[in-house]
Amino acid sequence: MTWKHTLLFSGYVLFFMASAMAMIWWHRRQRKLRKPFGDEFKLLRGPGESQFKIYLKQEESEALWVFGYAAAPVLVAVLGLQVVALVPDGLKLAVLGLTVLAFIVSFIVAARLYARRTQQGFNRYLGYFGERMVAEHLEPLKGQGWRILHDLPGVANGTKFNLDHVAIGPQGVFAVETKTRRKGNARPGFDDHKVVFNGRELIWPWGEDNHGLEQAERNAVWLAGLIKDETGQRVHVAPILTLPGWFVEMKPSRESRFAKVTNPKGLPRFLTSGPAVLNDEQIAAIATKLEARCRDVEY
Repeated sequence: MTWKHTLLFSGYVLFFMASAMAMIWWHRRQRKLRKPFGDEFKLLRGPGESQFKIYLKQEESEALWVFGYAAAPVLVAVLGLQVVALVPDGLKLAVLGLTVLAFIVSFIVAARLYARRTQQGFNRYLGYFGERMVAEHLEPLKGQGWRILHDLPGVANGTKFNLDHVAIGPQGVFAVETKTRRKGNARPGFDDHKVVFNGRELIWPWGEDNHGLEQAERNAVWLAGLIKDETGQRVHVAPILTLPGWFVEMKPSRESRFAKVTNPKGLPRFLTSGPAVLNDEQIAAIATKLEARCRDVEY
């Protein structure tokens, strides 16, 4: 196969994929024109909405990325062979060796990049599933007068972010951050299913970190400011980090930080354990303002 044939084949594949994507876009546009409800209708964000959208976007473009990663080493090899055909006989073996080396290197790089991209997709879906788990454990609180919102969008210093869950009830306002982490090999003396919170950091079976704690605290401070701006109410927002699938052991110290840590199963008891600080009117006023920010899911 000459380089002209290679370019022709590559052009055909790209044209085919572009045509297929254009057809998909056209069918979606046609479907959107025939939807049975008005353009102004918007749904509330569901648990893991941001994670799921990113995951779906990656899935939609997966075929194009697979083709790109797979084709790159082949193109490197074809170009190298074309150079081999043009150089003098004395250099052919050396150029051929370089071509083989370039193919191997480009293949390894492309395979690693694709594997990393695939793993990122797995992580996104795992995060989405974890937020769904937490949402199910928060659901019973609605029967006790609580208002639960998910994936609350926010902006700070020009950076967009989201709060995984916000719970508003008689015991106050809580910003719940979900971190879903896989279990791995445990160090000697550590259980592979248990994480210890000593009030300052998380002690995992493999090491220590503050993963999610600082984020939960920043979210709580931001949410308290938003509520004050939107409703005029000064309320304390408690940050909570929840870890689906992990047994959380508490070992608080004198220097315990602002955020608290719990397994999702413990959220209902944790949130309702304190004294009542908000009445029904305050709960409704706060929830109404925050709900307006979450109602942005379009068809």
